[in-house]
Amino acid sequence: MKVLFVASECKPFIQSGDLAEVISALPRALKKEGVDISVVLPKYKEIPLYWTEKMESQCDFKVSLSWRKQDCGVEKLEYKGINYYFIKNHYYFNRKGIYDHKDDAERFSFFNKAVLKMLNQLDFKPDILHCHDWQTALISVFLNTKYKDNPFYEKMKTVLTVHDLKYQGIFPKEVLTDILGLSKKYYSFEELEYYGKINFLKGGLKYSDIITVPGEDYAKKIQKPKFGEGLHSLFKKRANDLYGINHGIENDIYNPEKDPHLFVNYKNKVKYLDKKRENKTNFQKTLGLTIAKDIPLITIIENFTKDKRFELVFPVLSRLPSNKIIQLVVLSIGETEYRHKLMHLSWKFPQKVSTHITYNKDLVHKLYAAGDIFLSPFVKKSYNQSHLIALNYLNVPFVCDIQGLCDNIIGFNLDKNKGNGFILDSFKTKKINNTISQALSCYKNQKDWKQIIKNIQKCNYGSSDSARNYIKIYNNFHPVQSSVTK
Repeated sequence: MKVLFVASECKPFIQSGDLAEVISALPRALKKEGVDISVVLPKYKEIPLYWTEKMESQCDFKVSLSWRKQDCGVEKLEYKGINYYFIKNHYYFNRKGIYDHKDDAERFSFFNKAVLKMLNQLDFKPDILHCHDWQTALISVFLNTKYKDNPFYEKMKTVLTVHDLKYQGIFPKEVLTDILGLSKKYYSFEELEYYGKINFLKGGLKYSDIITVPGEDYAKKIQKPKFGEGLHSLFKKRANDLYGINHGIENDIYNPEKDPHLFVNYKNKVKYLDKKRENKTNFQKTLGLTIAKDIPLITIIENFTKDKRFELVFPVLSRLPSNKIIQLVVLSIGETEYRHKLMHLSWKFPQKVSTHITYNKDLVHKLYAAGDIFLSPFVKKSYNQSHLIALNYLNVPFVCDIQGLCDNIIGFNLDKNKGNGFILDSFKTKKINNTISQALSCYKNQKDWKQIIKNIQKCNYGSSDSARNYIKIYNNFHPVQSSVTK
């Protein structure tokens, strides 16, 4: 079976968030299970020269976007046994930043069309086109409109995975005809119309053969108005084609026993907590924090933006250093006003707070290993890669999950000795104080803390299980030779 992943980012080439982690880990896991897997991405300006100089040109052609005709090139490189294709266009992708441009509708419409035309140009016929998020949702739309009578594409099936339902690719209605080149009959409630505009993700949800979201429980929740982000009725209509699959992490990369970035390597088991704490004291020394292995170190990796409701979170963060004996390390590349607030907090409490406005792989790995409590300020989707990575490093997740979307973290219950983290489900002052006090009290009582670590060490969120679940879905279309034990 041949599968082509179509995505807007992938580690190690280009990354803005969790999506890149999944597009890195899942194809490798699928390959191990016998799937012939390839990946296609835009060739962004910000892809490092280390990778671009390894790419080899495959073909050149023109892509039509309504009345426009744009040049397109395809380049390829092999990495860890997987072929990665890159769609090249100077105008659309040779610019700073991969998202949030005024012409994103045109940029990603071009990318989707270019991917489909690339297949014909290279005589490459994948059995399944596995698309990810709104940036690739038009693949299914074009297959069922522009290419439905072309025999080259007739046997190709599509899977659309929605990683973050908050972002849907909503644009003015004129985009339908002026860019997509579709007739006005597709501007209707049953098609791409969405409150007077058009919605790329809605189109993908309508036309894809299979839809997946992160988590079985989440797949049920999004069929209700509270969680469906305006698309609940469509998810409900497609319920028979909707699957929930938890995405795993690359255990080979995020493994404290082998991680080359750490001060001290350790196994993710309770008896190695002293080794883990050596990472904390070395980290404290490096950052200029008070050196003490018994001070709880709270760590945050988050791109703070208004849509993540940082304005609700910041009072919690600013209160912590002044009221509790804690330390706080924050890594963020969010909006300017929030970066300034975080830097001010570091200036106010220099031995308690360390803020880093950057994304540095070495620093990220050290932060996971050094931290005691991993604070996720606001969960807005069911799947969050960072929670799972934190668990691998015995960095206990503290999740601000106001909407109840996080399936992977179970609140620690002291009486039953169950749970692998702490969950804040309300921003009411009393609830905040109680949940923070619970986490810090648990840390202070080492018997309780060791119990939660024991619970964590039983967790396994590797990408292999995710790959096997996807193979079951792929088998709906084509059997695949898998190494999974029957």
